[in-house]
Amino acid sequence: MFILKNSSSISQIAQLRSPKFRQTGPNCTLSFWYYNYGQSVGAAEMQLLVDGLKQPTVLWRAYYNMGNQWLKAVIQLGRLPRPFQLSLDKISLGFYDGVSAIDDITFENCALPPPALSCEGPSRFWCRDTKACIDSLLVCDLVDNCGDGSDEDNCNPDLQCNFENGLCNWEQDVEDDFNWIRIQGPTPTVNTGPLKDHTTGTARGHYLYMESSEPHQFQDKAILLSPLFSPSGNGTCVFRFHYHMFGKQVYKLSVFQRTVSNTKGWLLWYKFGNQGNRWIRQTLHISSFKPFQILVKGVVGDGFTGDIGLDDMSFLGCTLYNGNLPTISTTTSGTSVPATLPMNNCTEEEFVCRTSGHCIQMIQKCDFRPDCSDKSDESACVMEVCDFEDKTQCGWCQPASEQMSGNYSIRTTNVFKWELGRGANLYPEQEKHCPLIDHTTCTEEGWYLFADSSNGEFGDIADIATPVISLTGPKCKIVFWNHMNGSTIGSLEVLCKTRNKTSKLWTQSGSQGPQWNRAEVFLGIRSNFQVVFRAKRGVSYMGDVAVDDITFEDCSPLLIPDR
Repeated sequence: MFILKNSSSISQIAQLRSPKFRQTGPNCTLSFWYYNYGQSVGAAEMQLLVDGLKQPTVLWRAYYNMGNQWLKAVIQLGRLPRPFQLSLDKISLGFYDGVSAIDDITFENCALPPPALSCEGPSRFWCRDTKACIDSLLVCDLVDNCGDGSDEDNCNPDLQCNFENGLCNWEQDVEDDFNWIRIQGPTPTVNTGPLKDHTTGTARGHYLYMESSEPHQFQDKAILLSPLFSPSGNGTCVFRFHYHMFGKQVYKLSVFQRTVSNTKGWLLWYKFGNQGNRWIRQTLHISSFKPFQILVKGVVGDGFTGDIGLDDMSFLGCTLYNGNLPTISTTTSGTSVPATLPMNNCTEEEFVCRTSGHCIQMIQKCDFRPDCSDKSDESACVMEVCDFEDKTQCGWCQPASEQMSGNYSIRTTNVFKWELGRGANLYPEQEKHCPLIDHTTCTEEGWYLFADSSNGEFGDIADIATPVISLTGPKCKIVFWNHMNGSTIGSLEVLCKTRNKTSKLWTQSGSQGPQWNRAEVFLGIRSNFQVVFRAKRGVSYMGDVAVDDITFEDCSPLLIPDR
């Protein structure tokens, strides 16, 4: 079918109507091929007209000249329980010059499940009237999969939310950057976000979405908190939800589980990037021997076409918990309250051994040789060997004042900085510029230290330094493994920093290939200095710098006689 212009009136509408359909099943999709070509061809849209609803729902739009070609459109209809029609509308405002056509219209998976003679097994549910046999994980998920509503009868309303009447018992996190928004119909920005909700499949239904336009910035996050649940062993608690991630600049959606209230918990699932203009169902089996909470986190991408939607969130086999989750002290290692020193006769220029009260010279503190019997003189120092497998930075520290961007200050979130990473936590495609395996264990589970170039801007600097090292011996050297692979790698430097001088000991720039490379830097005899790893960001996020297995070799100084 194509449009033949037969009128010279200024505003014209051509409509092509479908037959009337009685209903669809939950997996129904409509596809067709369209042609929209010409200098002033104008817009076209597919509308859903549901009996009893005055407002039509826009399912698809073509805004402009799409070139001299046939293109395929796929529309998710989903479960529509009431009679409906489809209307293809072509609007011409004034001068119309072009060709609009449609061909090969196909409905797929639109029937409800057929009746079954029997339906046995713990993982099956037999529908009351239609006698269809469906998966028991589809029960109480806010979707009428049976066609008679029996799979949604007798469900606990506290374990499900379709956002038609607010957030139910979910809450917005107060410690994130902004909130999820409840909305009907399309999001404000074209070519991103849903056009309709998942519950009703129309513009009348509500859902939550994360707005990616200004003032929100790259990697700003919005977190939604579930109610609290009682312990659930062996994955008997099931979390189901539907998400929508459509747009060229969609970034990331993650689900976390926590048992302590002031932590972000551990990652259960994530999805990264554009997943198409459709609602996608996700099922997660959750195990916990402690009361727990679920966190759903959306992260803003690098632009305004990055809206993310959520709808129809439900729990099966889970029990609400009436208490509160415990909290942990936010005091971090290295900032603990110092213990009372033992009785001693040490001067201010001497170090007091924590257990014995023995006095040693201050230059013997942090010199890679324990001089106190309890080794307390080396306890707040950089570790002689560090493989990051205990998920600490081994004494290397990154003062906030040393995170910089050009010659001006920036806010402390989304800063180019060093952090712990591992291959198991990478998102798709990130392994092209960040190590998939560490050097220590050669697995995706092994940890390393990397400067994350998805933050910051071109030329930004990230420094990470040892505490002050008092003294090193004549053979002292630092050996480490580095990984510099990617199309826009900046540089990595090793610096020696004293109170009034910083000198460059080693430097490497550009991509060095997809492997770990050994480096060795001679230190020799030095006193009261810091070793600094400095990463400089390249022109884009495709250039992470990583280090692993850092070792100070032969660094103990010559023995100092007691005085």
